[in-house]
Amino acid sequence: MDLKSALKSAIEAKKKRHNPEAALEKEIEIFKRNYTDIKNNKSSIDQQSYARIPKFYYKLPKKDEILAQKLREEARDIFLKKKSKELLDNNELQAFWALLIKYQSSNVSPNSSFSGEETISYKEYQQIVNKAGPKYKIYLTPAVFAKLLQTSSQCKGRISTTSLFTYVMRKSWLEQTWIGLSLYDVTGHGYLREADLESYITFLIPTLPQLDGLENSFHNFYVCTVVRTFFFFLDPLRTGRVRIKDVVTCSFLDDLTELREGELTNDMLKANWFSAPSTLHVYGQYLNLDRDHNGMLSKRELAEYGTGTLTSVFLDRVFQECLTYKGEMDYKTYLDFVLALENRHEPQSLHYLFKILDINGVGYLDSFSLRYFLREIQEQMRVHDQDQVSFEDIKDGLFDMIKPADPTKITLQDLLNSGQGEVFVSILIDLNGFWAYERRAASPETVDN
Repeated sequence: MDLKSALKSAIEAKKKRHNPEAALEKEIEIFKRNYTDIKNNKSSIDQQSYARIPKFYYKLPKKDEILAQKLREEARDIFLKKKSKELLDNNELQAFWALLIKYQSSNVSPNSSFSGEETISYKEYQQIVNKAGPKYKIYLTPAVFAKLLQTSSQCKGRISTTSLFTYVMRKSWLEQTWIGLSLYDVTGHGYLREADLESYITFLIPTLPQLDGLENSFHNFYVCTVVRTFFFFLDPLRTGRVRIKDVVTCSFLDDLTELREGELTNDMLKANWFSAPSTLHVYGQYLNLDRDHNGMLSKRELAEYGTGTLTSVFLDRVFQECLTYKGEMDYKTYLDFVLALENRHEPQSLHYLFKILDINGVGYLDSFSLRYFLREIQEQMRVHDQDQVSFEDIKDGLFDMIKPADPTKITLQDLLNSGQGEVFVSILIDLNGFWAYERRAASPETVDN
């Protein structure tokens, strides 16, 4: 073939290669061939694919599968004990503190924010990691050093020795608490039912020196007080369970562990909701309200709660919405009631109270709902010879306070967004709350502000 013929053949071949229609036809042909092969061998391919996918869900054993349940409980117990051994005990924490003291430095400027406190550099931190051993390495990562790093110019590139030790000690304690709570997780799904948490708190009581003075007969009421507090704030939707993650990360466990300290001032005990004086005070109030000593509270008895200024329409709604027994309230329901009223600024309390205020069950409060509750407030003002305020003025003031997304309806989210939910609720349910708002609104200082 001469040069001319060769060039011509090459050009034609190149045109064929760059022909879009020919390329598309070739792709379709390849797709059909592969699709046919896959379709014919689908069953074998499926079996191979399923064999490679690990099983990630196991059904819980049924109640009649005794052996499977025992096997599962034993396996979970062994696993948790293994994880517990990986944590630092008191002796190891003391050894870690001695290691920190050995490698810490004090070459910091006197004007530093770290004045009087020892620090370590990253080089010293690495030396500590190497000396501490493998058990400590999960706590002493570069990320931990970066989190504790100070931005102060005098201590740039250094961290506080005390801060590092506190971090390691607290992390170890939280993990130990997580494992302890998991032992009571019957289902193994990461949450505790009310009975599970009751068992845990009952086990915890002997380890709290501040509760040594409690009589054994009061232990059940103490456990009830603690458990209802956890469930009120961690389970506002009333699902009947709380996540272990939420229990460990909330501040209530700090209050409980504070009771392990040998000496606490009276003020500290009063501020701790779980202290013996606090729980005895709540239970004492309940007993004082129970005039007929039947162990339950009627609506008339509950009306004496606090200053006795809660409106009767609000109390009617409480007994309509909350669990009662033949029209009377038990101690558990009373605890929810107290927690809601004493923590009106909390979202969980507003959720509880909003459900009571929502008389139509529609998810919002309108003019009719507000009038339903304010009618008694206005009547009480007439009885006490107070200056009357028209409903329209009060209603406009409430809507201006909350600034709802819909100018005719106030939702729970509107209350939460406004930051005025506590004041709003108090105006509707408590005569003293309404008077306090009126006095504040009428004072010259408020107007000036």
